[in-house]
Amino acid sequence: MKEQRHDTRWMVSVALMAAIIIVLANTPLGMIQLPIIKATTVHIPVIIGAVLLGPSAGAILGAVFGICSLISNTMAPTLLSFAFSPFMSTSGIPGAVKAIWISVGCRILIGVAAGWLWILFMKLKVNQLLALPMVGFIGSMVNTVTVMGSIYLLFAQQYADAKDVAVSAVWGLIMGTVTASGIPEAIAAAILVLALGKVLIQVFKKMGAGLNGVQAAR
Repeated sequence: MKEQRHDTRWMVSVALMAAIIIVLANTPLGMIQLPIIKATTVHIPVIIGAVLLGPSAGAILGAVFGICSLISNTMAPTLLSFAFSPFMSTSGIPGAVKAIWISVGCRILIGVAAGWLWILFMKLKVNQLLALPMVGFIGSMVNTVTVMGSIYLLFAQQYADAKDVAVSAVWGLIMGTVTASGIPEAIAAAILVLALGKVLIQVFKKMGAGLNGVQAAR
């Protein structure tokens, strides 16, 4: 009975984090306006959920993020939506599979990486004040690097056509995006994961809902 209550709390906690992701993905709250670009915050609940509830929860939350991205790029397509929506594919079924990997698969990796990284830090007894921002920064960079890296590897020609540049220029554009967008997003994630995670860890300890960092931090 005790284990069943624990499982119920875990499932409810995952559902609540998923609801936050859906809200962020569909409102301006999902973006932070920076001097040059807008940085997304939708991956932050994925990272925090992975810290609190484990890599499996992180994978579920990452999938929710990815599905929201897929739907958004389908319903309100942009210049690069072909890389995120199978319905916007310009290269048939192979392109659709690649788009699903980028929109959903890469986002699942955020939660898996953040969850296992937190477990590693707790086993190494890294102080939470250091571990939380490090997990936030690295988790965010996993998102940027895997998404942009996959676009380069899988859609270089289509990306070049969309940007009206030569294929040889794609690498520079990808690295420019990683630098201009990815690093500010990662810094924002580090700060927010530290601020929110420190409080939520204590809350989840009292609830007994955690399976990952919450137990490891006891």
